[in-house]
Amino acid sequence: MEYRSSRRPRSRRRKIFSYDARKLLTYSNLLKYLFLVFLAGLFILIVLFFWYSRDLPTPGKLVTSKYKDATRIYDRNNVLLYSVYQDENRTYVGLPVIPKQLQEATIAVEDKNFYSNSGFQVTGMLRAVKNMLMGEGIQSGSTITQQLVKNVLLTNQQTIGRKIKEIILSVQVDKKYSKDQILEMYLNNIPYGGTAIGVEAASELYFNKNVHQLDLAQSAFLSGLPQSPSLYSPFSGNKYYLDRTKEVLHAMVVNGYITQKDATSAFTEIQN
Repeated sequence: MEYRSSRRPRSRRRKIFSYDARKLLTYSNLLKYLFLVFLAGLFILIVLFFWYSRDLPTPGKLVTSKYKDATRIYDRNNVLLYSVYQDENRTYVGLPVIPKQLQEATIAVEDKNFYSNSGFQVTGMLRAVKNMLMGEGIQSGSTITQQLVKNVLLTNQQTIGRKIKEIILSVQVDKKYSKDQILEMYLNNIPYGGTAIGVEAASELYFNKNVHQLDLAQSAFLSGLPQSPSLYSPFSGNKYYLDRTKEVLHAMVVNGYITQKDATSAFTEIQN
């Protein structure tokens, strides 16, 4: 006699449905967990911003830079004979005096979104967080405004606190000054190697001429220096400045400031 079980076999469709339900439940829990982590991180970030906002320097101090202008001595033909300074050599010049190509080269290689950002970029912040989590420090690409703030108002100390202060001040500076004012202050307060602070002192140091006399090749060379003045200096005995100048010229081409023909001609000049 054949025996048949009274229990019906489980439906395959029911099994699939049960598996999908568990899968959706897992995703739901994961999303809830990520959302809570996001809220906790946002709360911590807000607390840190308020904490480090307590003792910030005034953005107005950018107008009176910590660098003092050097005293220049010229001959009767207006040729520079001596620069008298204590520690840093700087002569402040207005933006209209600085060649447009030098301004464009700086923006292209340092902060291509300078005229559209708010003093900092979210991508730069994310890179800083990633580098910190991976134990690589908090070095990250900084905007022109951030570099100005770091050099004039803060220090080069690599800490989370200093980075937060840098971002807060950069936003404040971006609201207080026009982009052209910020660019002018940047070009006059950034180290270009040795004792040269700003583009006028750098132009005198490397080319023995005033900044308004620089051509494209010379402008591209100077624009590449602030990233690492000692490494890219031609006085260091190496020629790393050639690759850096080529990088600057390429960035200018990519951003539509010059043609490839202009870049090739300028690079040939700097090689000689």
